[in-house]
Amino acid sequence: MFGSAFGGPGPLLLLLLALGIDALFGDWLDRILPDPAGLARRFCNAADARLNRAERGKPAQLFRGALVVLALVLIAAAAGLLVEWIGSIGRGWMVELVALLCGLRGRAAWTRVRAVRRALESGGVVAGQEAIQSLTRRHVYGLDEHGIARAAVEAAARAFDRKLVAPVFGYALLGVPGLFVWTAMDGADAALGSPGVRHGRFGSTAATLDDALNALPARLAGLLLALAAPFIGTAKAGSALRALGRDARKHPSLNMGWPIAAMAGALGLALGGPHRDGGVVITENWIGDGRARVTPADIGRALALSAVASLLLVGLVALLLWGVAGI
Repeated sequence: MFGSAFGGPGPLLLLLLALGIDALFGDWLDRILPDPAGLARRFCNAADARLNRAERGKPAQLFRGALVVLALVLIAAAAGLLVEWIGSIGRGWMVELVALLCGLRGRAAWTRVRAVRRALESGGVVAGQEAIQSLTRRHVYGLDEHGIARAAVEAAARAFDRKLVAPVFGYALLGVPGLFVWTAMDGADAALGSPGVRHGRFGSTAATLDDALNALPARLAGLLLALAAPFIGTAKAGSALRALGRDARKHPSLNMGWPIAAMAGALGLALGGPHRDGGVVITENWIGDGRARVTPADIGRALALSAVASLLLVGLVALLLWGVAGI
């Protein structure tokens, strides 16, 4: 598996190469390469505006939303198969490498979370609210400094799962079609998966399929974050594992509780919790039994933890490559 039958590097070696390139140049590549999740989100937003009509009734909304998801999955899978077909011709493996770099957004997501810390430290709450706005579904203008920092730590945990572990898992399992389907459903869930009256039926298929596809990657992400804890100062692997067992299922999302609970337990924090949306208090469970007054320094600790967990993920891929090569 070090090389393909057509002379290029094999898929696992390509994956290792892509992970290294993303870690070094992901910020720059994020500005020039198309994002499959972003494209899927725009596709779903357009379909939502055109097809989602309350007057058509709930069964029709459910059916139309399912058709949108089916079309998206077919498009993503077909694009992945086309990339793999091109990759089988001559030096076409380079196209597959570019496809991998489009799907892996670990460094770019990491940098966006770091920007929240810098905004809080240099510009205070107002700057922090602006920086966190694209990284959370919460009403950001109701968040104080600690609420912004909690949201940023949660965003670091989610990004490690959704922008790195899940795409790696999809590609390792099903190649480029798997990578594109996993990332496309990430975008579909962002566009349609939020609870509420508008997307309760129309977006239910997107939310359900995204939950199914992300079930194993989310748990793997939580485990990797827990295993990374001993390498980060005062972080504790035992506390992370206890939080996984106790709090992972308390999160409103079926899967996001796993990386968030691992992050909270490892760093001795309490994440989640009640928050305001306008004048309404949204009640959510606390995840972790540590300190709720999260600070910008804790964002830095969360970023360090996710960076070490990313190295563990690279090691896991390398181990898989070694095992396959030895067969």
